[in-house]
Amino acid sequence: MLSHQGPAVDFQCKSNTDMVHLQTQQEVKKRMVGMAVHVVKNDGVLALYNGLSASLCRQITYSLTRFAIYETVRDMMGNTGKGPMPFYQKVLLGTFGGFTGGFVGTPADMVNVRMQNDMKLPPEQRRNYKHAIDGLYRVFREEGVRKLFTGASMASGRGALVTVGQLACYDQAKQLVLGTGVLGDNMLTHFLSSFIAGGCATFLCQPLDVLKTRLMNSKGEYTGVLHCLRETAKLGPLAFYKGLVPAGIRLIPHTVLTFVFLEQLKKYFGIRIIS
Repeated sequence: MLSHQGPAVDFQCKSNTDMVHLQTQQEVKKRMVGMAVHVVKNDGVLALYNGLSASLCRQITYSLTRFAIYETVRDMMGNTGKGPMPFYQKVLLGTFGGFTGGFVGTPADMVNVRMQNDMKLPPEQRRNYKHAIDGLYRVFREEGVRKLFTGASMASGRGALVTVGQLACYDQAKQLVLGTGVLGDNMLTHFLSSFIAGGCATFLCQPLDVLKTRLMNSKGEYTGVLHCLRETAKLGPLAFYKGLVPAGIRLIPHTVLTFVFLEQLKKYFGIRIIS
């Protein structure tokens, strides 16, 4: 299950870096392009890929867990001969798998956020993690094991929503497309279904993504989730959708690539596809 995540990770890192910067602004000072130009001007092009090792680590823990849970249980239930799962069951399964994956991936996710946000800080305040493992070790040594799971509730909630948006909505969209009889089980169907799923996932998870990013990157500004929620709400409803464009740029192509590659792996390696 791990191999299908690789092609999307490098593309994901740049837009994710921009998204973190936008989400951590208390007031809107720069848009996506302006933030990218600012980062390149001050820290160079490679700074856009800060946190790549942590992003890879997060994919290994978070995505591997949620995909394994969802697809294993879905295929087991599909093999009972009762046909495709109802949509509400896909939603429940996606919620459980995503919540579990979000919790497992929280430490790597927190280090990822910190590494991407480091360049925005003055040099004397930067954490300067060498890579993901160094970041995880230093947080454990300097701040304790509980700090590794800062924002776990937000990360787990986001994981649940994005998994519902990606996996459950992809399965349902694919089922509906195939049900029309216009398209067969081919790459165009996979593309359309995954594009819809990526849009759903982006919209569903963005508010929690904003809160999660603020909590993980905080230095004591927030006493908890509710405090962060209240402070963000003071900026208006749109504050919960800061970074929506780079989030879509990151998540929609990532979703499309993930499912197109996954379907091809299933096709050529003989894994039964249940639609």
